[in-house]
Amino acid sequence: MVLTLFKVLLFNKGKSEKYSPLRSSSPQSDIESNSSPEARAGAPEPDIRNEKSREENEHTSPARINPRIVSDATIGLSDGLTVPFALTAGLSALGDSKIVIYSGFAELVAGGISMGLGGYLGAKSEAEAYRAALTETREIVAQDPQKAVGLVKATSGSFEFSELAVSEILSGLLASPERLVEFLMKFHHQLVEADHTPSRAYVCGATIAFGYVVGGLLALMPYLLLPKIQDAFWGSAIVMTVALFGFGWFKTAVVGETNVVVCLKNGLQMKVLGGIAAGAAVGCVKAFDA
Repeated sequence: MVLTLFKVLLFNKGKSEKYSPLRSSSPQSDIESNSSPEARAGAPEPDIRNEKSREENEHTSPARINPRIVSDATIGLSDGLTVPFALTAGLSALGDSKIVIYSGFAELVAGGISMGLGGYLGAKSEAEAYRAALTETREIVAQDPQKAVGLVKATSGSFEFSELAVSEILSGLLASPERLVEFLMKFHHQLVEADHTPSRAYVCGATIAFGYVVGGLLALMPYLLLPKIQDAFWGSAIVMTVALFGFGWFKTAVVGETNVVVCLKNGLQMKVLGGIAAGAAVGCVKAFDA
């Protein structure tokens, strides 16, 4: 029973396994003699009901954006808001709007490319590390089953399963090497294949670069719209503050959080942290200018 529930929960392949509330040691003739054909035909099957209920829940559950994408967008947007803002704020001391705008756009392009490449290379390195761990795990399962059993026992210990439950889990995993590899990758190495697909590096780089460019444009927009450079500086500061707070709220809500207090807290946190970074950068520029 424990093994069956464990497989349904972990591997989402419970449709091929049937759970019976009767003990496996009961003779088949006894089972048949305790129920008439009509009763057996009309008896509900718990697994079927559970599967239908699970499928209905899957169809009705709201779709959510991958947290990794939200994280990448947060990195790009926060840097795009703070770095160009600090640069334009420092250059605004020169009193020439053209210098601020040209330098801001140059930094925006260079920063977007740099951030995008950094995200791409970082995600690519993660994918390479995943493939290396997968190859090593497959070799252990194929060549050293005893070591694989030890890894399963060590990993299962954190779930506080009984010895009987661990024994049943091992029996099921050892019968399927692929499931054993999947178990070790998910729970021992804590690596999920969906987070390390080849396309992940491109998505990561594009998301970070796009977030950086959008954030930089928001910080630079007041200098394009307002004629006085001092007004543009304060307008850029207001836009940056509102954008940081709004995105902090949005990124919390988009991953499924419905508590207004939590969203408000994360919005304020992002605004404060981004403000500290931007203020430090502006302070450095002002100190050198003095």
